[in-house]
Amino acid sequence: MPDVSLLHTLRGHQNPIYTLTTVGNHTLFSGGNDKGVVEWDLQTMQFKRILCAVSHSVYALHRIPNTDFLAIGLRSGEVLIVNYVEQKLVTKLKTESGAVFAIQALSEKSELIAIGEEGVAYVYDTIYFKLLYRFRVSKDTVRAIAIDPENATVYFGDKSGAIYQYDSAQYEFKQQVLAHKMPVTSLCVVGEQLFSGGRDAKMYQLSTADFAVQHEITPHMFTVYGIVSNVDQTQIATASRDKTWKIWDPKTLTLLKNISVDRGYESHMLSINSILWQDEKIFTAGDDKAIKVWGIAAG
Repeated sequence: MPDVSLLHTLRGHQNPIYTLTTVGNHTLFSGGNDKGVVEWDLQTMQFKRILCAVSHSVYALHRIPNTDFLAIGLRSGEVLIVNYVEQKLVTKLKTESGAVFAIQALSEKSELIAIGEEGVAYVYDTIYFKLLYRFRVSKDTVRAIAIDPENATVYFGDKSGAIYQYDSAQYEFKQQVLAHKMPVTSLCVVGEQLFSGGRDAKMYQLSTADFAVQHEITPHMFTVYGIVSNVDQTQIATASRDKTWKIWDPKTLTLLKNISVDRGYESHMLSINSILWQDEKIFTAGDDKAIKVWGIAAG
């Protein structure tokens, strides 16, 4: 059983937080319903600066690997590319309509994928930020992306509960499955399994080969907003609108740890919207405007 301890609580946001991302071990970025992306110093565990002002809510943050660039997905449909070292706007990318809910990079191809409310994927190169591909994944909103670099695969989850598989070479469609009865809100690849969480409070373990359901559980009382794994993929963690986050064995989906106020932890009082696992730390954030930094140690 892992040991979990609260290391720090980062406060400063005035509104709900929707997304988190890190740069190395020293920097954390957060975004949400505030009019700015916040940069935190993880060495001092203090607020560092407002990285950039934004005109609309921030739904997605993603650091582009091997660069000093942060991609910021907005409710307006824009994707801002910001050099976080120089604190400079590099470019603005615009989707056709609706919010951008998910951004992921394919580092081996130097490409960036953005998708959201209109269900259309936009693929840009990460050198000149030219649009390379545009293709419709779903007629519904897509809120989740997962990348499987080992198998050159991209997964998308939409509002209808469907999951779509594409190859990442030419973005050719491979297969789809209607997994959830409500919107898919989180995806995570662990080895040969794809984990999906939804607004139906379900989590499915699917085979990446044929989308066969291997396990189905109800990990939370409400929406599963995040699924993440540790570096060696021996554990996964989930976060939910029910104010809890939990650690699981990904092979058996045995519950290893349940973190909540009810369990005696100084955790979140409202919905947990984002969870991030980096080395021996887990970061959680949500509607209570706070970011919690947790230490994870083997029990």
